[in-house]
Amino acid sequence: MGRAFEYRRASKEKRWDKMSRIFPKLAKAITMAAKEGGQDPEMNASLRSAIQNAKGQNMPKDNIESAIKRAAGKDAADYTEINYEGKGPHGVLVFVECASDNTTRTIANVRHYFTKQGGALVPAGSLEFMFDRKAVFQFPKTEEPIDLEELELELIDAGLEEIEETDEDIYLYADYTNFGKMSSALEAKGIEVAKANLQRIPNAPVEFTEEQLEDIEKMLDKMEEDDDVQQVFTNIA
Repeated sequence: MGRAFEYRRASKEKRWDKMSRIFPKLAKAITMAAKEGGQDPEMNASLRSAIQNAKGQNMPKDNIESAIKRAAGKDAADYTEINYEGKGPHGVLVFVECASDNTTRTIANVRHYFTKQGGALVPAGSLEFMFDRKAVFQFPKTEEPIDLEELELELIDAGLEEIEETDEDIYLYADYTNFGKMSSALEAKGIEVAKANLQRIPNAPVEFTEEQLEDIEKMLDKMEEDDDVQQVFTNIA
């Protein structure tokens, strides 16, 4: 099963640049979760997941604690979660998830990223049927091999739909409505999840040429630089 397109940079400088953009987004997700459901991770599943994701990206502990405390501050921003859909260069389909304290600014910026590369926004809901929304859990392999068939049987009641194995990690997929059930089931089994989030997975991935991908990446780079943009999903194979 394909996952959301994640492009990699060749140089160390660019990797650090990407990290510097990821931390503010992770902090915003933590603050939003803490503000909505409370600052105790034990009582707030969304906050636990946000913290897990931050740790998985090596976000410093002080940054995580500051993001949680920020939720209780009088100046804590009220964020609105809003999604935008569009078609980019070479017909690539793009789903942009945002969290903004100024939606007028956000939509203007997102529209600009599309139009500058010859794309355009499309009406909300136009691409919903092109993506399957899934809860995705990632954890690293351990020295002691995991019996994936047994794990699958144990997690079916929690909504598990598919297991994917790579050289270093194991990915679990469930319908997005089962995010909480799967989180609880993994915690009960003592599996330490490195990353857990909701993803939009294309149900008809498309292959693009290297030249086409270069054009697409220019647009995606600009989107990822935007502080209001939390996640970007495409139909790239």
